[in-house]
Amino acid sequence: MRIKNKNLHKFFLIILVFFLFILNLQSVCADKYYADITIDIDNSGFVTIDGITNHPDLLAENTEVFTSKKQSYWLLNITKDEDFSDYIFVLTLPKDSSINYIKSSGSVRIEEELGNLIVKGFGQNESFFIIVQYQIKKSLADERLMDIDTLLIIMALILIIGFFLIIILLSKNKRKHLIVVEKPTKDGIEHNLSGLSNRQKNIIELLIERDRPLTQTEIQKELKMPKAAVSRNIHSLEIKDLVEIEKIGMSNLIKIKKH
Repeated sequence: MRIKNKNLHKFFLIILVFFLFILNLQSVCADKYYADITIDIDNSGFVTIDGITNHPDLLAENTEVFTSKKQSYWLLNITKDEDFSDYIFVLTLPKDSSINYIKSSGSVRIEEELGNLIVKGFGQNESFFIIVQYQIKKSLADERLMDIDTLLIIMALILIIGFFLIIILLSKNKRKHLIVVEKPTKDGIEHNLSGLSNRQKNIIELLIERDRPLTQTEIQKELKMPKAAVSRNIHSLEIKDLVEIEKIGMSNLIKIKKH
């Protein structure tokens, strides 16, 4: 009788252990996730993840959380550290994309459909991640548009530089041919004094100011200039066709020449 009770006790013990094992197995399986998803990326880097999964934050719509860009390189990074009992994904990259780098859990293969690169992958009893670095080839229209923009910028820079060069040249030319003094006479005649010495200018200005012919002696006294210097500068002004010398007796009468 004791033997029978002992065997019965062992039987119930085995049943209990088996039952606990089943419960533990179900608990382990319940803690794992599964996924059967599609991942679509548009030209602006927005990601939409759709499909069937029990993971709380795997599905997404038009989000930039999983992508980043540096220069012309895009990077997709979807990483979930939790264990998945099994997962399947189909990743569709933007049209005219090229893959530079790809890393994924499980197994992956790359296909092409209508100009789009398709990445298909699957795995079991592991965490889920897919990392892809890719580039989007610019269309011919975009390249032409960029060329036109670049050409317009270059032309604008050339015009700006040319404009400033013209201003500088005109400014230098103006300084070179600057009219130092222009004095109108009473009868409206203008006399250009550029290119004259200071003494010659003083003589012309005095004649214009007095508005009448002056003798060399008057000019000498007014300007306190040596007699020889007065005679020499008046002769130079006569050669330049700016004054007339009229001899009256022993004196020379100097006046502005009318043109």
